Amino acid sequence: MKGLILSGGKGTRLRPITYTSAKQLVPVANKPVLFRVIEEICNAGIDDIGIIVGGDTAPEIQAMVGDGSRWGVKITFIHQAQPLGLAHAVKTAQGFLGEERFVMFLGDNVIQGGIHELVRQFADSAWNAQIVLKEVENPQSFGVAELSDGRIVRLVEKPREPKSNLALVGIYMFDANIFEAVDHIAPSWRGELEITDAIQYLVEKNYKVYPYVHKGWWIDTGKMEDMLAANSLVLDELAPRVEGYVDRDSQLSGKVIIEPGAEIINSVIRGPAIIGEHCRIVNSYVGPFTSIYHHTVVDSSEIEHSIVLENCRIVAIPDRIEDSLIGRSVEITRSPIKPKAYKLVLGDHSKVGIL
Repeated sequence: MKGLILSGGKGTRLRPITYTSAKQLVPVANKPVLFRVIEEICNAGIDDIGIIVGGDTAPEIQAMVGDGSRWGVKITFIHQAQPLGLAHAVKTAQGFLGEERFVMFLGDNVIQGGIHELVRQFADSAWNAQIVLKEVENPQSFGVAELSDGRIVRLVEKPREPKSNLALVGIYMFDANIFEAVDHIAPSWRGELEITDAIQYLVEKNYKVYPYVHKGWWIDTGKMEDMLAANSLVLDELAPRVEGYVDRDSQLSGKVIIEPGAEIINSVIRGPAIIGEHCRIVNSYVGPFTSIYHHTVVDSSEIEHSIVLENCRIVAIPDRIEDSLIGRSVEITRSPIKPKAYKLVLGDHSKVGIL
C-alpha cells in the first residue's frame, strides 16, 4: 500500500498563525501535526508516501519534511494548483498512486491509537474502500455516514438533519476504483469535488465500502480550541523524561518532559507539560497541558493550558496566561515606561483578552 497525505489547505481558521506558516506544521506537544501523521502511516508499515501541497505553504512543508529519510520512508510531493476538494486531490495524485491500494490521511488530524490495525484489515481484505468514522455530538458539521448490516449505504455532507452521529474523520482507504468514482462526480455547490460524493458513487455501484468506527479520541486541529485540546490529549499520553537541566530550587510534578538543552531555574512545572530544546524557564510557573517549543524564554511569568511556539520571550507578566496559542518569535513583556498603557502590535485576525 501507499500513503497519501493532504497538506494543501490554507488554514484560515488558525489565522494569524497561518499567515506565516502552514497549519500542518503547528506543533502539538512539540511535534508538528504533519510529522505525527507521517509517523502514523510509517508505523502502519507503509514506506511510500505522497504529500499533496499547494499555494504559499508548499516550499515550507517541503523544506521541513525533506525526502522522508528521517522516518525511513520515501516522500513524494504532489502539487495541487488549487484546493478544489478531497476527491480532486485524489485525482491529482493518480500518477503517484497508480493501481495500488492506499490510505489517505488529512494532514491536520490527530488520532489516538494509530491506524496500524485498520490498514492491516484493509490490506488483507477484498474491500474496495474502508472509511474511518467517529461518533460525534455535532454530526451536522461533518460528512455523515448511514450504515446497514455493517456496510455504508449513504453519505451526506453536513446534513441539516443527520440520520446518524457517525462522522467521517479524514482517514480513508481505497483501491484504484476510486478514480472511476472521481471521474463520474460533479463539483458540489462549493465548486469542489467532494470525497463523500465519490464514496457514494462506489456504494451505488455496489462496490464494497466498509466502515471502521474509531473508539478512541480524534481531533481535527483546524481551530485554536481544537489545537489546544489535541495538545492536552497528546501530552497526557507521553512518558515523563528529563534530558535538560533542572536546578534544586525547581519542582517538577506529574508528567513533565524537559528536552535537551532546556534549563529550569527556580520554577515550578506541573504536568502534563513539555519544555522544548534550549528553552529557559526562570522564576516562573508552567501549568498543566502546556507545550513550549524550542528556544523560548519564560521569565517571572505564569502560563498554563497553552501552546507557545519557538523563539518567544514571555517576561515579567503579572497575571497568568491561559488557553493561548502564541506564535513564533513573539515577545510578551511588561514595559517599565510610564504612563501605564497597553502597547500592542497585532496582526490581522488576532485575539487578545485583557484583564
